[in-house]
Amino acid sequence: MNETQKQYGIMKIAIPVENGRLHSHFGGSRQFAIVEVNAPTRAILHAETLPAPEHTPGAFPRWLGGLGVNAVIVGGIGQRAMALFAQNGINVVAGQPGETVENLVEAYLGGALNAQPEACPDGHHHHAPAPGHGHPGGEGHGQL
Repeated sequence: MNETQKQYGIMKIAIPVENGRLHSHFGGSRQFAIVEVNAPTRAILHAETLPAPEHTPGAFPRWLGGLGVNAVIVGGIGQRAMALFAQNGINVVAGQPGETVENLVEAYLGGALNAQPEACPDGHHHHAPAPGHGHPGGEGHGQL
Protein backbone atom coordinates (compact mmCIF):
# COMPACT_ATOMS: atom_id res chain seq x y z
CA MET A 1 0.00 0.00 0.00
CA ASN A 2 1.44 3.36 -0.96
CA GLU A 3 1.20 6.53 1.13
CA THR A 4 -1.75 7.93 -0.85
CA GLN A 5 -3.68 4.70 -0.34
CA LYS A 6 -2.98 4.80 3.42
CA GLN A 7 -3.98 8.46 3.68
CA TYR A 8 -7.36 7.89 2.06
CA GLY A 9 -8.09 4.44 3.48
CA ILE A 10 -7.90 2.74 0.10
CA MET A 11 -7.27 -0.98 0.09
CA LYS A 12 -7.29 -3.89 -2.35
CA ILE A 13 -9.11 -7.12 -1.64
CA ALA A 14 -8.46 -10.29 -3.66
CA ILE A 15 -11.02 -13.07 -3.98
CA PRO A 16 -10.40 -16.33 -5.87
CA VAL A 17 -13.47 -16.72 -8.08
CA GLU A 18 -15.24 -19.17 -10.31
CA ASN A 19 -18.25 -17.87 -12.26
CA GLY A 20 -18.17 -14.63 -10.24
CA ARG A 21 -18.41 -16.39 -6.87
CA LEU A 22 -15.89 -17.38 -4.19
CA HIS A 23 -14.00 -20.48 -5.30
CA SER A 24 -13.85 -23.13 -2.58
CA HIS A 25 -10.07 -23.54 -2.64
CA PHE A 26 -7.46 -20.86 -3.17
CA GLY A 27 -4.89 -23.09 -4.91
CA GLY A 28 -7.38 -24.35 -7.48
CA SER A 29 -8.39 -20.89 -8.64
CA ARG A 30 -8.03 -19.80 -12.23
CA GLN A 31 -9.26 -16.24 -11.73
CA PHE A 32 -9.15 -13.60 -9.00
CA ALA A 33 -11.44 -10.66 -8.45
CA ILE A 34 -9.35 -7.67 -7.39
CA VAL A 35 -11.51 -5.06 -5.70
CA GLU A 36 -10.18 -1.63 -4.74
CA VAL A 37 -12.25 -0.02 -2.01
CA ASN A 38 -12.41 3.09 0.11
CA ALA A 39 -12.51 1.36 3.49
CA PRO A 40 -13.94 4.28 5.54
CA THR A 41 -16.91 4.78 3.18
CA ARG A 42 -17.14 1.10 2.08
CA ALA A 43 -17.32 2.28 -1.53
CA ILE A 44 -16.00 0.06 -4.32
CA LEU A 45 -13.70 2.22 -6.44
CA HIS A 46 -12.65 -0.36 -9.02
CA ALA A 47 -13.17 -4.06 -9.59
CA GLU A 48 -11.68 -6.40 -12.16
CA THR A 49 -11.23 -10.11 -12.67
CA LEU A 50 -7.72 -11.23 -13.61
CA PRO A 51 -6.49 -14.62 -14.79
CA ALA A 52 -4.32 -16.33 -12.19
CA PRO A 53 -0.69 -17.08 -12.96
CA GLU A 54 0.41 -20.69 -13.23
CA HIS A 55 -0.11 -22.42 -9.89
CA THR A 56 3.31 -23.15 -8.48
CA PRO A 57 4.24 -23.08 -4.77
CA GLY A 58 4.06 -19.49 -3.52
CA ALA A 59 3.07 -17.99 -6.89
CA PHE A 60 -0.34 -16.65 -5.88
CA PRO A 61 0.82 -14.87 -2.68
CA ARG A 62 3.76 -13.28 -4.56
CA TRP A 63 1.53 -12.20 -7.44
CA LEU A 64 -1.18 -10.74 -5.21
CA GLY A 65 1.39 -8.99 -3.03
CA GLY A 66 2.87 -7.44 -6.17
CA LEU A 67 -0.58 -6.11 -7.07
CA GLY A 68 -0.75 -4.30 -3.71
CA VAL A 69 -3.40 -6.55 -2.20
CA ASN A 70 -4.06 -5.95 1.53
CA ALA A 71 -6.60 -8.71 2.19
CA VAL A 72 -7.61 -12.03 0.67
CA ILE A 73 -10.98 -13.70 1.20
CA VAL A 74 -10.77 -17.47 0.69
CA GLY A 75 -12.68 -20.71 1.18
CA GLY A 76 -9.87 -23.18 1.95
CA ILE A 77 -6.16 -22.45 1.58
CA GLY A 78 -2.85 -24.29 1.98
CA GLN A 79 -0.73 -23.73 5.06
CA ARG A 80 2.25 -22.48 3.02
CA ALA A 81 0.15 -19.81 1.30
CA MET A 82 -1.24 -18.72 4.69
CA ALA A 83 2.31 -18.34 6.01
CA LEU A 84 3.46 -16.38 2.95
CA PHE A 85 0.55 -13.96 3.26
CA ALA A 86 1.27 -13.50 6.98
CA GLN A 87 4.94 -12.77 6.25
CA ASN A 88 3.86 -10.01 3.87
CA GLY A 89 1.26 -8.48 6.20
CA ILE A 90 -1.68 -9.52 4.02
CA ASN A 91 -4.82 -10.36 5.99
CA VAL A 92 -6.47 -13.70 5.08
CA VAL A 93 -10.06 -14.32 6.13
CA ALA A 94 -12.63 -17.03 5.52
CA GLY A 95 -15.60 -16.44 3.28
CA GLN A 96 -18.50 -18.68 2.32
CA PRO A 97 -17.70 -20.54 -0.93
CA GLY A 98 -20.25 -19.75 -3.61
CA GLU A 99 -20.96 -16.24 -2.26
CA THR A 100 -20.81 -13.26 -4.62
CA VAL A 101 -17.82 -10.92 -4.69
CA GLU A 102 -19.98 -7.93 -3.78
CA ASN A 103 -21.48 -9.63 -0.72
CA LEU A 104 -18.05 -10.81 0.45
CA VAL A 105 -16.51 -7.34 0.12
CA GLU A 106 -19.45 -5.78 1.96
CA ALA A 107 -19.22 -8.38 4.75
CA TYR A 108 -15.44 -7.89 5.06
CA LEU A 109 -15.67 -4.10 5.25
CA GLY A 110 -18.49 -4.41 7.78
CA GLY A 111 -16.33 -6.56 10.05
CA ALA A 112 -18.39 -9.72 9.54
CA LEU A 113 -15.51 -11.70 8.00
CA ASN A 114 -12.74 -12.09 10.52
CA ALA A 115 -12.38 -15.84 11.02
CA GLN A 116 -9.24 -17.62 9.89
CA PRO A 117 -9.89 -19.94 6.94
CA GLU A 118 -9.55 -23.69 7.24
CA ALA A 119 -5.97 -24.54 6.27
CA CYS A 120 -5.68 -27.45 3.91
CA PRO A 121 -2.42 -29.38 4.20
CA ASP A 122 -0.19 -28.50 1.25
CA GLY A 123 -0.17 -31.23 -1.36
CA HIS A 124 -3.13 -32.94 0.28
CA HIS A 125 -5.18 -35.55 -1.52
CA HIS A 126 -8.85 -36.24 -1.14
CA HIS A 127 -9.91 -39.84 -0.80
CA ALA A 128 -13.23 -38.96 -2.39
CA PRO A 129 -13.76 -35.81 -4.46
CA ALA A 130 -15.22 -33.07 -2.32
CA PRO A 131 -18.01 -31.32 -4.20
CA GLY A 132 -16.80 -27.95 -5.42
CA HIS A 133 -13.45 -28.20 -3.66
CA GLY A 134 -11.74 -27.04 -6.81
CA HIS A 135 -9.23 -29.77 -7.52
CA PRO A 136 -9.26 -31.48 -10.88
CA GLY A 137 -10.38 -35.05 -10.27
CA GLY A 138 -10.58 -34.26 -6.56
CA GLU A 139 -6.86 -34.81 -6.00
CA GLY A 140 -4.07 -32.49 -4.91
CA HIS A 141 -3.66 -28.97 -6.19
CA GLY A 142 -2.53 -29.75 -9.76
CA GLN A 143 -1.14 -27.25 -12.21
CA LEU A 144 -3.39 -24.63 -13.71
